[in-house]
Amino acid sequence: QVQLVESGGGLEQPGGSLRLSCAASGTIFSINSINSMGWYRQAPGKQRELVATVTREGSTNYADSVKGRFSISRVNAGNTVYLQMNSLKPEDTAVYYCRVLARTFDTWGQGTQVTVSS
Repeated sequence: QVQLVESGGGLEQPGGSLRLSCAASGTIFSINSINSMGWYRQAPGKQRELVATVTREGSTNYADSVKGRFSISRVNAGNTVYLQMNSLKPEDTAVYYCRVLARTFDTWGQGTQVTVSS
């Protein structure tokens, strides 16, 4: 089992940038068992949706709405996943959640608010 701490959310102007971080803590065994890490978001009145994921092997997947603007990274399959968000749009406003998935556990962070507004 792991515990997740998210940071980096806040207010930003349209066209601006933010970087989200999610740090996973736990045993060496649990960290090594992680198959994928990712970011999801939920806007008011909307379903939670996938934003981006990265697998242990390094494969990435992005929602069409963020391709070319957002970038997910996990250095050497470490304990921290980042989401670099550029060219932010008001439609990106949501609570962003980190998710860590392994064979024996599926853990979500508490969420961090991202608001894009003039």
